[in-house]
Amino acid sequence: MVRSEPAVTVADRPWRKRFRLFFVVVATVLALSALKVGIHWTRLEFLTLNALFTSAIAAAVFIIGFLLSSVLADYKEAERMPADLRVALESVYDDSRVFAARSDFDAGPLQAILVGVVEDLHASLDRKGDPDLKPAIARVDEITDQISALEAAGMAPNYIVRLRAEQGVMRRCLFRIYHIQRIQFVPSVHVLVQTIVLATVTLLLFLKTEGSPESALIFGAIAYMFTYALHLVNTLEQPFRRNHRSLDDVSLFLLREFADKVRARNGSPLVETSAQDVHGR
Repeated sequence: MVRSEPAVTVADRPWRKRFRLFFVVVATVLALSALKVGIHWTRLEFLTLNALFTSAIAAAVFIIGFLLSSVLADYKEAERMPADLRVALESVYDDSRVFAARSDFDAGPLQAILVGVVEDLHASLDRKGDPDLKPAIARVDEITDQISALEAAGMAPNYIVRLRAEQGVMRRCLFRIYHIQRIQFVPSVHVLVQTIVLATVTLLLFLKTEGSPESALIFGAIAYMFTYALHLVNTLEQPFRRNHRSLDDVSLFLLREFADKVRARNGSPLVETSAQDVHGR
């Protein structure tokens, strides 16, 4: 683990991370442009521009827009998950802390479980390969025994009902994060979009041009649009994958701050975390 670092504001975001995807796409477009120049000078262009070609480009743009809109819906939902999970954790923590101050109940184990949920979630998302959120989900399951202990210690029934509801919120958030990270949105649509982009770029490469700067700019712009869209879809499909090393991943700084607060109030060292995905959202 690394030392805890303060949240990074928008102004402090590294420009390399902000433009990482842009640089990757530009490098790809430059390679395609060089290939286009080679094809033009070797006179391998054999396709002529017609109405069917422009219709194919319009259809490709429409399908890519459909895929992006679907992926963005999951991404917007994913951005709400850390806040919803933080609210649930805070509610359970506050109710148990207040009740423990007025009774003989030991809230330490329950608070340790809440911090463990955050730590296990971070560890699972940092792991290379497909994420496995089972440890974090198991931590949430352990809250059931603690709620039963609170009920046995004399906590009011309405508070018990509220704690069980907050536990349900935690489960819903974790299961939704797990699902978003593991499942690809309609794999057949991805294959369709990838083949359409490949076919469109191939047609552009062998389309007859005059070799003028205008035709080169048009080719670069279209290739940039299609290539960027493909990379953007791949990035947004796993919004919590922190090892993207980009600023497009959903930040979990709210959860880390909760764990830090609990540790600080208990007189323990702050949670040691990384500022890699702290976006200051």
